[in-house]
Amino acid sequence: MKTLYVLNGPNLNLLGQREPEIYGYDTLADVKTTCERVGKDFGFTIAFHQSNHEGALIDLIHEARENGAGLIMNAGAYTHTSVAIHDALRTLKIPVIEVHLANLHKREEFRHKSFVAPVAQGMICGFGILGYELAIRAISAYVSK
Repeated sequence: MKTLYVLNGPNLNLLGQREPEIYGYDTLADVKTTCERVGKDFGFTIAFHQSNHEGALIDLIHEARENGAGLIMNAGAYTHTSVAIHDALRTLKIPVIEVHLANLHKREEFRHKSFVAPVAQGMICGFGILGYELAIRAISAYVSK
């Protein structure tokens, strides 16, 4: 089976508790369960990670560079601030899909700019945890080309 990396940034460990009116009531454990179930249907083993630390996420991106068939990235607030994550993602030769639970464009102006988007095949936002399922489907389409 091919390994699909699913990386989640700061504060996503608080899903279901933090601002549920924006992010919903699903937990990060629910996201992981969904990714593992859908990933299996598409022949992927899921390497699922969350970190509140930028360097740890960069290390995982480097790991995906060596071992991954694709990468799903919800960089959280680092989406709007991290040139370092952008640069790490630029090194990948595997498909990258950016995912956000909420629709970034319905939020504060500073959230409209993504440092991930220019180095991703696409962005899925505003569909809650369904976005992760859609991203797995998208990466499967890229990998099978």
